[in-house]
Amino acid sequence: MALTKEKKQAIIAEYEEWLKRSEAVFLTEYSGLTMPAFDELRKRIREAGGEFHVVKNTLGKLAFKSAGYEVPDDYMNGSTAVGVAFSDAPGVAKVIADFAKDQEAVKIKGGFLGKQHFTQQEVAKLATLPPLPVVRAQFLAMLNTPASTFVRLVAEPGRRVAQVMKAYADKGAAA
Repeated sequence: MALTKEKKQAIIAEYEEWLKRSEAVFLTEYSGLTMPAFDELRKRIREAGGEFHVVKNTLGKLAFKSAGYEVPDDYMNGSTAVGVAFSDAPGVAKVIADFAKDQEAVKIKGGFLGKQHFTQQEVAKLATLPPLPVVRAQFLAMLNTPASTFVRLVAEPGRRVAQVMKAYADKGAAA
């Protein structure tokens, strides 16, 4: 069944909306992926703060071009699905890269961080970065370490005086 012009425009508008809201977009090939595996990948990406959608190549090209992305022609050949990261680009890239290791059917074509083009190798490098919650925890630990060290340093002389006084008190009680 052929799509009407209005339906095609609606699909392009939906693709453009994903691109406008996204931090990063990862293009993949999924030939031979079973539907249960596809659903599992979608679920994992959703948990990482993104979405995973099959796109029509011709309409995808138009949407990317309209949104200001320069997509290499080979990215829009064969089966194409996009992983769209709305909040955690490294997390979504990691999910796709890990899934591609387990499933031969999934192959990363490339992607975009903002509008910066990333090759397949660069997407793989991005996937090695820790997810956003881990980065936040590391940052908070880094901020907290000097303060806790300072508190221990300031409290140490008072603690030692208290230990000496307690030792004298214990010695006096024993005598």
